Amino acid sequence: MNVPTVGEVDAIAAMRDPVIRNLRITQCYHELSQSIAVRVSPGANWCTFATWASRQAGQTIRGEDFERAANDIIGSPEIAGLVTGAARMAARDVGRGASDTLVAAIRRVIDPEAALRRAADAVAVGNRKVFAEIGREFARWLDTAAAAGAPEPAATKAFCDVFRSGEPPEGQRLLGDAFASYGDACRAPDARARASLLFYGNLLVGLHEQTRLQPDIKASLDAGLDADALKAELLALLFPGVWLRARARMARLTGRPMPADVAIDALVNAVRRRIRLAITELLMTLRLPGETVHLGRDVRGQYPPELRQPEHAELRTLLARVDPTPDATANSGATDWADLDERMHFITELFRCSHARADLFTPPYDAAQVTAIRDGRRPAGAL
Repeated sequence: MNVPTVGEVDAIAAMRDPVIRNLRITQCYHELSQSIAVRVSPGANWCTFATWASRQAGQTIRGEDFERAANDIIGSPEIAGLVTGAARMAARDVGRGASDTLVAAIRRVIDPEAALRRAADAVAVGNRKVFAEIGREFARWLDTAAAAGAPEPAATKAFCDVFRSGEPPEGQRLLGDAFASYGDACRAPDARARASLLFYGNLLVGLHEQTRLQPDIKASLDAGLDADALKAELLALLFPGVWLRARARMARLTGRPMPADVAIDALVNAVRRRIRLAITELLMTLRLPGETVHLGRDVRGQYPPELRQPEHAELRTLLARVDPTPDATANSGATDWADLDERMHFITELFRCSHARADLFTPPYDAAQVTAIRDGRRPAGAL
């Protein structure tokens, strides 16, 4: 079993190709997860969940569904009708060529696939940011405090002393508390105490991660269209310069938008709305072994016996902060993934219900794919 080193994590984070970098990140998370499980098990650790989140991010980064999603946006009855209406209006007003020619041109200008690509770029930034910080700390923990197995309190303290004080996004207090909890979990006297300590550490890392990711997640969801720029492009496409200037003067004189402005505004707003929905769908689906989890729906499953009524005081305090429906998964679906509180509620329930799932340690890639990834090649087969 490969135990990732700090140097390996740094080298992966420095890779320029976002696709290969993400594949390496995902595999490294899996190897970190396995190595942590040697020190503290049973139970999923934060890297276990990060493996599958990174694998899912890779599908967005690679743009595997972008062409289909873009066609769904442009081909939807709503958008198709608005495009055709705008083209016919321009052809009627200025005697321009056939409306079907304008329809094709409008489709090229809207270019929803470019908006989806901007979202993918933001996802790649977040994937790298989290790994470069948190993945590195897990590798450092395995190489120092936990190198020989269950870390001693003095070794844990020395490890945590380097973290920056204060709260995220700049402070790292939550990470220090998380690794202290992992150290305690390694030496826990029974399964119930170990599960609570491991779960507590996972939640602390998750809260730090999600707070740090907040601007990247918002950028991913808002990476759709510049409405004003798109409208200007459409107007320039549909109307010759002289006609466009005349329309502007008429609008100023009457104080009312021209019919073409109304039509184009409706088109731009509809496109922006559908792109946001498509990006949300891409970001709010998580494929775990044997299951597809929709982040906008309530978490399904039961808490393992060890986590049904946790007695760990700090864990109970944290749960009171991040779980508005105590000891139940009701209303855990995050309808707005840009909302940090909604994300943390969902993540809390997912971590808790999935804590004892052994299948989460399944390798994300087969041996041949891992070889290709380590060689810097995109492997064949499903990723």
